[in-house]
Amino acid sequence: MAAKISYADVEAGTELPAQSFPVTRATLVRYAGASGDFNPIHWNEKFATEVGLPDVIAHGMFTMAEAVRVVTDWVGDPGAVVEYGVRFTKPVVVPNDDKGALIEVSAKVAAKLDDNRVRVDLVAVSEGQKVLGMSRAVVQLA
Repeated sequence: MAAKISYADVEAGTELPAQSFPVTRATLVRYAGASGDFNPIHWNEKFATEVGLPDVIAHGMFTMAEAVRVVTDWVGDPGAVVEYGVRFTKPVVVPNDDKGALIEVSAKVAAKLDDNRVRVDLVAVSEGQKVLGMSRAVVQLA
């Protein structure tokens, strides 16, 4: 599969469609099973609060993966993301209720690079707090 977005059709400042990703405790249990990361801060409220967290928190890699979905959905090919990195600034706190938490992600093309590549900067927010910093992807376009 190749990128469905053409380099010629994109300018710096192009906004990608924003998305919101719900996260519940059940989501975290499924992710733990898939990733093998069974750290109790991601499922045991008592343990999480005893180590100083406000509640159970989402896995960092889960948060990172949900955020980059904005880019992969836009470009149409997950393999077009050739670099991706973030700094974890705040945890995504996931209460034990039906609602859970929400990760809200926006992104825009920050720069056009050589070889039909662009740098996309992402902003991920939960409960009004930025949860990822320096979140950037380099994407190979058509």
